[in-house]
Amino acid sequence: MKNPTTPRHVSAAALTLALGAALTLAANPVAAQSADKEKCFGVALKGKNDCAAGAGTTCAGTSKVDYQGNAWSLVPKGTCEKTMSKTSSTGFGQLKAFKEVKA
Repeated sequence: MKNPTTPRHVSAAALTLALGAALTLAANPVAAQSADKEKCFGVALKGKNDCAAGAGTTCAGTSKVDYQGNAWSLVPKGTCEKTMSKTSSTGFGQLKAFKEVKA
């Protein structure tokens, strides 16, 4: 009697290819960034950032607190420095990572 299941080496290869593709997409969110968007630091809520800029974050969804100064979100170009940030010294998002002030 033959075993009707897929051979393990075929399943493992398919899983490896799928995982590799998923990791590539997750690691390159900037590649998906269009010309009408910009990185805005300090505007994301906890766990809602698009990617990271420093210690404490790795990528999308890893910000530890609201308005974290080293975590960014993509926003429409020209709106970052008009978007409220409770931890920025200016009170608005910044185009570069910053050290938070007390919220």
